[in-house]
Amino acid sequence: MPNPAFRFATVTDQSVQWFLRRNCSASPAQLLGMFASLCMLSLLVSLYFWIQGASLIMPFALIELVVVAIAFTFYARHATDGEKISLQGAELIVEWDHAGRCVRSAFKRDWVRVEPQTADGSLIELSGQGRRIQIGRYVRPEHRVVLAREIRTALRSA
Repeated sequence: MPNPAFRFATVTDQSVQWFLRRNCSASPAQLLGMFASLCMLSLLVSLYFWIQGASLIMPFALIELVVVAIAFTFYARHATDGEKISLQGAELIVEWDHAGRCVRSAFKRDWVRVEPQTADGSLIELSGQGRRIQIGRYVRPEHRVVLAREIRTALRSA
């Protein structure tokens, strides 16, 4: 049963976790399928015109497909970006996945400071033990205050 105190968190007996992900309309696998069908269609049309004598259609179709492949690769590389914040026992762990690279930071629960305190829509800053990290990139600016409040509530609870 969802905990009414938390809007974004998943609460279990052992931990509280926040999974913040990009809002992507297509997964990398779906994107690959769309690209394959686009390639087939484009190559069939250009082959038809090449057979009809328009020999320059095929090179331009290939250039078009290379450019689309580059754009799709960039999109797919960032489609799985996200943040995972988990409070487990005496530790707050933040994992940020960006373009296949994972940055992990751990803070002692009792020493973490959560900002912002205001509703200006800026990223949430976690600081403690001489380190700082910003979170909330994948949450709409107007919901970041709610997320910060949830994290503060979870840190204070026993």
